[in-house]
Amino acid sequence: MKKTAPTGLKDPGKKAFGFGKAGKNPFFQFLLFLLVFFCFSPLYGADDPQRSPIDINLIIDGSASLTNVKGDVTAWVSSRLDQILADGDRVTVWSAGASAKVVYSGRISGAPDRDAVKKAVRDLAAAGNSADFSGALREAAGRQSSGYSYTLLISASPAALSSLISGPQSDLMRFSRIEEFSGWRAIVVGLNLDSKVKKAAADYFGS
Repeated sequence: MKKTAPTGLKDPGKKAFGFGKAGKNPFFQFLLFLLVFFCFSPLYGADDPQRSPIDINLIIDGSASLTNVKGDVTAWVSSRLDQILADGDRVTVWSAGASAKVVYSGRISGAPDRDAVKKAVRDLAAAGNSADFSGALREAAGRQSSGYSYTLLISASPAALSSLISGPQSDLMRFSRIEEFSGWRAIVVGLNLDSKVKKAAADYFGS
């Protein structure tokens, strides 16, 4: 069964990562609203030809932990891509194994491109004991060419995700939303949002 945690994510057995108790504060509730808005508003109307192209980043666990859930992950990601992809979007797919490796990069201009993205996900190899999520997230943040991006991280390795959340790269997960499935997690990460959230908050409280 799927579980959704819109306020952030939890490191299994450890404290919640995100706004936590501060979420009861009206100011933090407002920031949470901004987080959800900035993460998901670029995707509304994906079938609308007037929607501006965005960067879409798929970061898939490349460790051996993916093996037993790969079928479920592939099917779910394929369905999600059908919902969000629009012509003009720039898509990059990373395999996060011992190091982050780009396995697909291209701009969507029709059904063949959509199929190529899905094939790249299906063909991902799963091996080893590590998943370099932070390396992929850093690259995704640095590659962003549009005003907004949509970054989806798939983790089947609790240890690797825990290391990311508690390590020096934890700021990469500052704005995130998680969906939990049996044996894996899908996390939408809002990259390069700090300046947008600060400006929106300043405009809101200054009005």
